Amino acid sequence: MNAGAFLQKIVVWQHRGRAAGMASICSANRFVLRAAMLQAKADGTPVCIESTSNQVNQLGGYTGMTPRDFAKYVAGIARQAGFPNSRILLGGDHLGPNPWQKEPAALAMPKALQLVRSCVRAGYAKIHLDASMACADDPTPLPESTITQRAAEMCAAAEDAHAHLPKGSPNPLYIIGSEVPIPGGEQKVQLGVAITRPADAQRTIAMSKQAFIARGLHAAWQRVVGVVVQGGVEFSATHVFPYHRKNARPLTRMIQKHPRLVFEAHSTDYQTPRALRELVEDHFAILKVGPWLTFAFREALFALAGIEEELLSSAKKAELSRLPEVLEEVMLANPAYWKPYYHGDEAQKRLARRYSFSDRSRYYWPNPQLEAALGRLIANLRAQEIPLSLLSQYLPRQYDQVRCGRLGNDPEQLILSHIMEVTGHYARACRGDQMA
Repeated sequence: MNAGAFLQKIVVWQHRGRAAGMASICSANRFVLRAAMLQAKADGTPVCIESTSNQVNQLGGYTGMTPRDFAKYVAGIARQAGFPNSRILLGGDHLGPNPWQKEPAALAMPKALQLVRSCVRAGYAKIHLDASMACADDPTPLPESTITQRAAEMCAAAEDAHAHLPKGSPNPLYIIGSEVPIPGGEQKVQLGVAITRPADAQRTIAMSKQAFIARGLHAAWQRVVGVVVQGGVEFSATHVFPYHRKNARPLTRMIQKHPRLVFEAHSTDYQTPRALRELVEDHFAILKVGPWLTFAFREALFALAGIEEELLSSAKKAELSRLPEVLEEVMLANPAYWKPYYHGDEAQKRLARRYSFSDRSRYYWPNPQLEAALGRLIANLRAQEIPLSLLSQYLPRQYDQVRCGRLGNDPEQLILSHIMEVTGHYARACRGDQMA
């Protein structure tokens, strides 16, 4: 069963009363992607990996990668991990005019259509059609009729691109709708999270179907598997809004009337294992996660940097990585990715740059200075065995695994293991005992 067929099977299972789900890994971090693949390899399941329209697009996005570049990048990591490419479901998140909102719709929408075509041609098989962002000359709020018509237009572009792929290429699966807040993260989450009203979700589904059928996209509508809603989960730099299933019960009852649809939940990062499982039980079968994974990556690197400092700070010829300090220097030199999100005095902003839940540091790891610092950190810690006593101090759960022989005392393995603590939460929430 390929990855797309697996997602369709999850939808069937959900409406047969089986609480099955799939995590969607929204990251371009190579350690995160490898950890996600190792998790899926251990569990015998596919893995869903997504890029956003800002992150990867036909112009390069902030990663500098086109969809074809990203597909090759993911495939390369899969080869290293020994993970079959057929079990990778590539997805495009918030595909639409989001990167070009400051342009008139007549300029932004053709770019959005080209983005969708580029993703499908690159092998993306999970397509989130999101035209909810107003362009420069659009009225605000943008009428839902415009949103759904643009989404259908993008679907037509995706179907056309797929028609030119080799015979047998998996058909695109579609996600409709958009959560509140808009992609990029909530900056005022402390004010509360508004759960989508069932009537609004129902209207989105009905209007989307109408727009698809009006364009002759009958077959494509049969492959719409999910709708994005706000189920009450969100996080900011300092706060996590937990899932309260009683507040989402009206949504749960509503989606049960649509046997080919499940919910896709965004911003599920930092939810408890129980909350993640309840989300899946309540038909939020696709769980998006991104910042929590790079947060765990950063935690592991800071812990290893602490070990490095203890081991080598007094050595005469040692060249320390200074990784936390280099991260701070790089973020200060280019504040564009964190400045709009972190507030307060200088001490508060410094704390946020290092430890914020929103993890804006994730945008900076590809920087050459940071890549060099990471390489130095790993090399330093491989030059001598990490003392178990220091491992216990800085990475106690990895210490337990090393002592039991389940994990090698190697810096890269320690990093991957720490990230897999998060992927493990999602695997258990999505798997349960229902998917045998």
